[in-house]
Amino acid sequence: MKITQAWLAAAALAVGAGAAQAQDFDNQLKARQGQFRIMALNLGVLGGMARGTVDYDAEMARMAAENIATIASLHQGAMWPEGSDNMELDGTRALPSIWDDNADFLSKWGAMGEAANSLVAVAADGQQGLGPAVGALGDACGACHEAHRQPSE
Repeated sequence: MKITQAWLAAAALAVGAGAAQAQDFDNQLKARQGQFRIMALNLGVLGGMARGTVDYDAEMARMAAENIATIASLHQGAMWPEGSDNMELDGTRALPSIWDDNADFLSKWGAMGEAANSLVAVAADGQQGLGPAVGALGDACGACHEAHRQPSE
C-alpha cells in the first residue's frame, strides 16, 4: 500500500511540475512579446516626433526613450526558452539561430541597448537630435531582425 501511495505521489508531483513548466513557458513567451510591444509603442512615438508627424514633447520623448532603454537592460535569458522558435511554435518569428548562435543574438541585443541609451541622451534636447538617434536604434534592431527573425510573409 505504501509503495502505491508513493508512486501516486511521485506521479502527481511530476504532473504538477509539468503543468508549472508549461505555465512558465507561456508566461516567458508573453513577457517576450510584451516587451516588444512596449518597445514598438515607444518607438512609434519617437519616430513620429522625429518625422514631425507628432508634435515634439521633450518630456514624452525622454520617457519613451527611457522605456526602450529599460527594456533593453532587462536580462533576456528567461524570455527566450528553448523550443520557442518558429520551427517549434506557431505565432513566433524567432529563428532557431537565437539559440544556435546565442552570443551573436546577445551581442545584437547589447548593441540595441547602447543605441537606446544614446537615444535617452538626446531625446529631451529637441526634435533635431531624434532623427539620427532613432535611426541608429532602428539599425540596431534591424541587424538582429535580419539575423534572427523570420521575414514577414
